[in-house]
Amino acid sequence: APKFGVRASTARFMSSGPMPYDDDKMPFYALGTNLAMQVGGQGNLKTLLEEDEMDIVLEAFTETMRGTAAADSREVLMKYGQGLNQILQERTANIVERVKKDGEEFITNFLDCNEKATKTDSGLVYYPMVEGEGEQPTASDTVEVHYHGTLTDGTVFDSSVDRGETIKFPLNGVIKGWQEGLAMMKEGGKATLVIPSDLAYGDQGSGEAIPPGATLKFEVELFKVVK
Repeated sequence: APKFGVRASTARFMSSGPMPYDDDKMPFYALGTNLAMQVGGQGNLKTLLEEDEMDIVLEAFTETMRGTAAADSREVLMKYGQGLNQILQERTANIVERVKKDGEEFITNFLDCNEKATKTDSGLVYYPMVEGEGEQPTASDTVEVHYHGTLTDGTVFDSSVDRGETIKFPLNGVIKGWQEGLAMMKEGGKATLVIPSDLAYGDQGSGEAIPPGATLKFEVELFKVVK
């Protein structure tokens, strides 16, 4: 049976508005919501389909679920499944390239607007906001930090600052941009890291929050290095 749950980090995005049905019917609405999140979240379908195409998808879903589809489901998949995969792959590639280009333009503008910002050989942009004076971490260390992560359009996708609690993690267990950027900091320091996709989550992205090919911007405050 499917399991349902909401992560604490996403709770701030939930609406407090009225539910569309009474409590006795809402579990079935929750089932539909869960199915849509599972299917629609794969490759972020809503960004890949036109409105009329989404209508066709929903029509097929409804008819197949009700058992009223005129066409045989297996025949449809055998005949058109490969074509669907090709369409989605092409559209995904086009979106990824556009997102990467937006990231490159963001980095260029960030460097132009911040004289102290530097771009490393890997492509990471490091901008010191407060210079620390304590320990400097290495890849084998655990760090305690506060961070605020946004996309290039300013959308917040994750933030320990918003949650009101710092986080500890081994430095060798995070994305490459974090590993390189934190190694440039010292305890007590604060910096902005602008991380291109190849040092972040690449062409796959991460869930619905981070699109494929996305450049990420983090404000990071390093509190403690645990040896």
